[in-house]
Amino acid sequence: MVDPHLLRTSWAKVAQHGEQVPLFFYGHLFLSHPEVRSMFPPSMAAQRDRLVAALGAVVANVDNLDAAVPFLQGLGRDHRKFAVEPGHYPAVGASLLATLEQFLGPDWTPAVAESWTEAYGIVAKVMTDAAAVAAESAPPWWEAEVVAHEILGGRRDIARVTIATRLPYPYAAGQSMTLETAMAPARWRFYTPANPPRQDGLIELHIKLIGAVSWQLVNVMGVGDRLRLGPPVGHQLTLASTAPGTDLLMIAGSTGLAPLRAIVEDLARTPDHGRRVTLFYGARIASDLYDLPRLEQLAARHAWLTVIPVVSDDHAWEGRHGLVGDAAAAYGNWPGHEVFIVGSAGMCEHAAARLKEAGVIPGAIHLEESQP
Repeated sequence: MVDPHLLRTSWAKVAQHGEQVPLFFYGHLFLSHPEVRSMFPPSMAAQRDRLVAALGAVVANVDNLDAAVPFLQGLGRDHRKFAVEPGHYPAVGASLLATLEQFLGPDWTPAVAESWTEAYGIVAKVMTDAAAVAAESAPPWWEAEVVAHEILGGRRDIARVTIATRLPYPYAAGQSMTLETAMAPARWRFYTPANPPRQDGLIELHIKLIGAVSWQLVNVMGVGDRLRLGPPVGHQLTLASTAPGTDLLMIAGSTGLAPLRAIVEDLARTPDHGRRVTLFYGARIASDLYDLPRLEQLAARHAWLTVIPVVSDDHAWEGRHGLVGDAAAAYGNWPGHEVFIVGSAGMCEHAAARLKEAGVIPGAIHLEESQP
């Protein structure tokens, strides 16, 4: 039987060992089942972080595992792109239990082992069931091709990349996807479409130059290059996560604008949606407000949309100065609004804290889910 207290306290002790935990786990997994090594990228740095994030998400919801089900179902569907099969789950479970035993030492009691074994069994069943259902109607990945590529931003470190998929890609505005390039096989990275699904099937991505995959997408790849897309994930940044008709406060930093722009475009298709939307768009320098002209055009066409640009480090900028979270908190009375915040981890943390101080309840604040 799953004991939430035992899971939480034991995981807290294990997590104190930091990077040693995923290093031991993957070492154990690859030594005991070398055939699975090809499913992972050559560099495991990012994958190590995802393991810890996924375990942390499950433990955080251990008192109510039903709350973790959508996250786990998304994991199960997403792992199809790695050719994960039901037979792989016992191997992963054995390595997880060996890792916990290694770092808990004398605290690895029969009761703790039983609780973790039961919890992993639940996790594996939810993931495998979701993968089986997905296999009935969707491919493990979608083939895509770059059809337009434009460099943006004052530092020329942002690209607007438009892609077309061979098969329809079923996602909702605000959802994310993983993307793999032919130049970096098995190195899947998360990006979020900047538009809702369109009749022509085109998907617009805003990509900032951070890391090897984004470097390829910004500086190397161009029209005609091919990609693979994993299934859509996440629900926190979708309109379905809000009450109908609720007014929205949106705060974006840099390319964190993408999912918020997609939601705004989605709302623009139904003018009688009854919401007012205030979008704060932050950047360090004015030229990094790469999508401001198009946002202002949208605001000019739709009275329910207000766009407020904020710049922190550009003294020549004649608009609002400061941190975007401070600007949003000082601007108006936000209780009763649903709040979407997307950008760097530091920006999101700061903006969320400032809004809570301003009276926004934590449950109304929507952040990107930790990605597996």
